[in-house]
Amino acid sequence: MKKMTAEFIGTFTLVLFGCGAAVIAGADGTTGIGLAGISFAFGLALIGMAYGIGPVSGCHINPAVSLGAVAAGRMRMGEAVQYMIAQVAGAIVAALVLLTIASGSAGYEGGLGQNGWGEGYLGEYNMAAAFVFEVVATFLFVVVILGSTGSKAPAAMAGLAIGLTLVVIHLVGIKVTGVSVNPARSIGPALLVGGTALAQLWLFIVAPVIGAVAAGILFRSGMLDAD
Repeated sequence: MKKMTAEFIGTFTLVLFGCGAAVIAGADGTTGIGLAGISFAFGLALIGMAYGIGPVSGCHINPAVSLGAVAAGRMRMGEAVQYMIAQVAGAIVAALVLLTIASGSAGYEGGLGQNGWGEGYLGEYNMAAAFVFEVVATFLFVVVILGSTGSKAPAAMAGLAIGLTLVVIHLVGIKVTGVSVNPARSIGPALLVGGTALAQLWLFIVAPVIGAVAAGILFRSGMLDAD
């Protein structure tokens, strides 16, 4: 329960502050914090949680990361399922809290920082571009996570390395998909927003899982594992 509680709180924090940066602080680059600000909000939230709950659960706060750890042989599937339940629950509750706060503004136009692609969504990239980005970005993200948390890596730096990697992933890809690399982060907002966000949710589950498992298999093969 300690680990599940930690994963719930960690994912809740990531979604509330990351998506909240987009919904509340603004993304127009003029009156709000802009896309760079949103990118740093996600990364800094992850860094904070890495040091806050990392000693308890490892701070996966991402179903793809948990599955990557299973593929790498660092976690049992049964435990990963418990992690994923806590992560998705944390994301949904965070989206509910964000909706409650955001809807308190007269200028709220809907939306919870949901992921997407295509016409009307940020850079209007097509589905193929969105899928490739999410697979590749998640693969690289999990490579950093598994590498920086290995027994020979400097443990004190892992949270910083992982959080900054999430920042740069957002800086590059936020106009492509809004950046998921995390099924829980996508599920929470999509369930509440519905419509197109819910219809497109499959991509933000399938693509991150493919990328994460590929990274895990690479580590399990010994090609990148320094242990």
